[in-house]
Order: sequence, then structure tokens, then C-alpha cells
Amino acid sequence: MKIAVLDDYAGAALRLADWAGLDVTVFSDTISGDALAKRLAPFDAVCLMRERTPIGADLIAALPRLKLIVTSGPRNASIDLTAAKAHGITVCGTESRKTTTSELAILMILALNRRLLPEVAALQTGWQAGLGRDLAGLTLGLIGLGTIGGQMAVLGRALGMEVVAWSQNLTPDRCAQMGVRQMPDLATLMAAADVSSVHLVLSERTTGLVNGAALAAAKSGHVLVNTSRGPIVDAGAVLDWLRRDRAAMAGLDVYDREPLPMDDPLRDGDLMAQGRLLLTPHLGYTTEATFRLFYTQTVDAVRAFAAGAPIRIIG
Repeated sequence: MKIAVLDDYAGAALRLADWAGLDVTVFSDTISGDALAKRLAPFDAVCLMRERTPIGADLIAALPRLKLIVTSGPRNASIDLTAAKAHGITVCGTESRKTTTSELAILMILALNRRLLPEVAALQTGWQAGLGRDLAGLTLGLIGLGTIGGQMAVLGRALGMEVVAWSQNLTPDRCAQMGVRQMPDLATLMAAADVSSVHLVLSERTTGLVNGAALAAAKSGHVLVNTSRGPIVDAGAVLDWLRRDRAAMAGLDVYDREPLPMDDPLRDGDLMAQGRLLLTPHLGYTTEATFRLFYTQTVDAVRAFAAGAPIRIIG
């Protein structure tokens, strides 16, 4: 069985798991369209890193040899499961660790509020260049209070923040369980919070949720962080907001297109140099321990399929 491992940006796949005895080829770049179909044509199994490469119906139809897809994580919305099933392709997943994204979100919140990157840059030519802001005493607004949002509530309180939350499905019981104050709508949360952090699953209801209207409701100097999924936040509206409110800041780890194109308007050098726009390349889940789990269980899934007993089947 010929196996392709896709999108190994960090060169970690072969280092973090034992692929001994398997015919595996690792690719570090992301391509699409006909070039991707041509690349994958010789392979019986394709191993994915989350949603970096979508596997849609057209691609599946172009790969008659394909019998197995393994994705890191327990679900992957960029795989057409219906098409895979129609072509007799087994789709398997892995477990996932749950603490990495909240750690990054807190890191981004701290870096923005304490002006970490501008002050690091200032040291190259002199000394301090401005004043940061304490988190203690500020209000943290959580847009989503699921597993990761719940971790954020704990971390925010540990830093001395008051925590409020809102989502379409949020209940008073969940808020009481997490010790946070429920907001009636997104606009009210944005107006009440000094810092907001997005922790929602991408869906039709959440696409474009944090838009110009939501940002217009934010108090001056608001800090927005998105470590969830890019399309939940309207990137163009964020740029307009940052240019309108020169005290506002944003930290984005996720984007509508990934990798983020070099000519994307979000790559605004002035805003980044001011320390008001912090961009990171989807680091929320990219840690050594997480990738070791992903790749180890990917290998387990490949071996189990080859033995005729697939595990962690999705769909």
C-alpha cells in the first residue's frame, strides 16, 4: 500500500511516529486542483493534517486507487464523507489534545496587551517605546463557551479578569458551571469586553459572525483574538476597524485561505509594526505533543486498515 502524508510543514511526520515497513511519501507543501490529483494518483492511502488540504468529491473521483483517508483529529469538515463512502473509501481519524489552542489564545492576548512585539523591536534601536496594559481588572468576552472556551474562562480568571460569554447555543446552566456572566447578544459582549476571543465551530450560522456591525459595537481599544476558524471573523471588517480605532488591536491565527497568501490584505506592515495586528500561521494545535499523538495514531490507523480491522472510522 502506497501512502502519502500531506502538508507536513514542520517536517515532523517521520520523526514523531514509527512508519517502519510502510511505503510512505511525505509532502511538505500545499497544492490543489489538477496538480494535486496528479500527485496523489499513485497512492492507496492519504494522510491529512487537519484541513490543510481539502478532499472534495472531484478529487476523490479523480483517484481510483484511493482506499483510505486518515485525518488528524476526530473530525475534518474538508473531507467529502458522502463521496468517500460512495467510492468505497474508508475515512479514519485520531484523537486530539485539548489544551493547546487556549494556551495560544492567552499568549496572543498577553502579547498584544503588553505590546510585546513592538517593545522587542524597540530594543533593537534603543529602549522602551510605550506602555502596555494589565489584564487584571479587564473583562474577557468569550464568543463560545465549549471545551476551549471553558479553558479560557479558567485562564482568564487566573489572570484576574472578569469573564463574560455569548454564543447562539449558550445556556445559563453552562455559564453557571463555568462561573461566567452570560451576555444577551454578541453586540452587548463586544461593548462590555476589553478583550474578546473566538471559540466556535465553523458552520453556516457562524460564518461571518464577527462582522463590521459586531466590531462597531466594541468599546475603543478593544482587543479581538481568533484562534478558531478564519471565516468566523470578517477579515476585511477587522482591517477597517483597526484603521478606524487606532487603539484597537487584533490577533489572528486562522484565515479564510491557508497558507495565507503573500499578497493578502491582512499582511498590513504598518498595523503589524504598530503592534496592533498580530498574525500567526495557525499555531493553535501545532505542538510537539499534539503532532506526536496525531502521527502515531495515523500510523496505527494505516496498519489497522491494512490488517482488515480499521479503527476510529469517521462517517
